[in-house]
Amino acid sequence: MRGSRVVAVGHYQPAKVLTNDDLAELVDTSDEWISSRVGIRTRHVAGPDEPVDELAAHAGAKALAGAGLSPADIDLVLVATSTAVDRSPNTAARVAARLGMGSPAVMDLNVVCAGFTHALATADSLVRTGTARRALVIGADKMTAVTDWTDRSTCVLVGDGAGAAVVEASEEALIGPVLWGSVPEMGHAVRIEGTPPVFAQEGQSVYRWATTQLPPIAREVCERAGLTPEDLAAVVLHQANLRIIEPVARKIGAVNAVIARDVVESGNTSAASIPMALSKLVERGEISTGDPVLLFGFGGNLSYAGQVVRCP
Repeated sequence: MRGSRVVAVGHYQPAKVLTNDDLAELVDTSDEWISSRVGIRTRHVAGPDEPVDELAAHAGAKALAGAGLSPADIDLVLVATSTAVDRSPNTAARVAARLGMGSPAVMDLNVVCAGFTHALATADSLVRTGTARRALVIGADKMTAVTDWTDRSTCVLVGDGAGAAVVEASEEALIGPVLWGSVPEMGHAVRIEGTPPVFAQEGQSVYRWATTQLPPIAREVCERAGLTPEDLAAVVLHQANLRIIEPVARKIGAVNAVIARDVVESGNTSAASIPMALSKLVERGEISTGDPVLLFGFGGNLSYAGQVVRCP
């Protein structure tokens, strides 16, 4: 069986930026309160005329350009999102239409904050088996559209954006084996439900689960890739909360790795957070081609999925 690799990445965020001081005019909060508890200082907010598929298409176009490919080169589009308004056409189909693709397979995946790493694992499997030739994998969410702006426990967390990766076949397996799972009986800890849907979570439950249960799983992801945490050049965890990211990264033991902290300027963008953070590390030159990078998503459904990829 052949392998697969990430050829290029890209990201996109809306132009509007909402600061902590801006939020202090909406709810009883402050820059100090938000920064000290979750580490977030700013977030990007999409307007009512900027749907999820538009954010996704911008990120996808950037990844295609980085790969030197045209939309016609893609035969599979996978979009991880939990905030699409419509059920059909799905987000992937709308992205394909926006980018002018021919006749790709189009699928949405909803695994909330772990959506991108699930989608990447799916693309890896399909490309390795020859079912797909090249895949465009996107994580995109418009979390501000499902937010209660009177609830200071959640409205300070969220932002909007998209990140994308192009995956194609390779002689070597440059996308490592996925390790994934969930805690279904605790799915209530992170919710987007109701009509209209609203984001809610049990923050302390998520914090305890993430900081205690996930580090050994992430270390096993490295083992499955034939590496130790010390071998990692970067760790890109779901950008939920700096108070989760930093202790989890420390417990993993990736002492030589760059730790992605995009949450500070982007907030929690759910499925978009990992590909956006990875794309920014690549764009800034903080990691180099061939470097091993741990991607690890976690959150809604108390789902998780991680793999080690080689930097494009």
